[in-house]
Amino acid sequence: MTEEQKTSGFEKTGGVEETFISHLVELRNRIMKASIAVIVVFLCLMPWAAHIYDLLAAPMLAALPVGAKMIATGVITPFLIPVKVTLLLAFVIALPWVLYQLWAFIAPGLYAHEKKLIAPLVISSSVLFIAGVAFCYYLVFGVIFHFINNFAPKSVSVAPDIDSYFDFVMTMFIAFGMTFEVPIVVIVLVRMGLVSLEKLKSIRPYVIVGAFVVAAVVTPPDIMSQLLLAVPLCLLYEVGLLVAPLFVKATQAPAEESEKTI
Repeated sequence: MTEEQKTSGFEKTGGVEETFISHLVELRNRIMKASIAVIVVFLCLMPWAAHIYDLLAAPMLAALPVGAKMIATGVITPFLIPVKVTLLLAFVIALPWVLYQLWAFIAPGLYAHEKKLIAPLVISSSVLFIAGVAFCYYLVFGVIFHFINNFAPKSVSVAPDIDSYFDFVMTMFIAFGMTFEVPIVVIVLVRMGLVSLEKLKSIRPYVIVGAFVVAAVVTPPDIMSQLLLAVPLCLLYEVGLLVAPLFVKATQAPAEESEKTI
């Protein structure tokens, strides 16, 4: 091997290392900017942390007997739980900026047709997740909590612990938020060629059965709350089947389009 070949080899290796390090530095900067935004929003919301938790607890309090309140069994729980809720709300408020930082990091390495795919998916998935959380908060919680409290024996004083309530609420938010992501999953599967649209249509009966199984596992045992999860899941699956062909056509690469014309 000549000296020139060795030198060029070292230059290529050094170039790859420098590129990798520059990407790491860029990723660190983007994460720091996103984290600072969440922290700033969190600090601005902290004076109202107790009121924010009261807002989260409103569906449960509305279902409890008049004058009843929730309880806190831990020493620092009355402080810790509202702080957790406030931090999650701060993340949701800062989510557009967080997503922008993610987009700014990955966009330079994407082709034009890939940018057409990623940007709508990121925006629509965020909107759908928030819509699922809102659906759960404004509709599902009222049904579930009234059912539970009406079913409770008269000899039992219903006074939920705020820690357990927080865990239950987060589980339900995640379940309904992920349920509303079904159209995105369908679109990605079809666009990436992992599953054909015809195959997804043919397994529709299995999806319906699976939706009711998931609803039975995630939600409380009353039939109404199970229907409120299973029915939207089935409807959103159908929405994904309708939108997927349009989305795939709009985000095709030029090479794919030319192959179809040939």
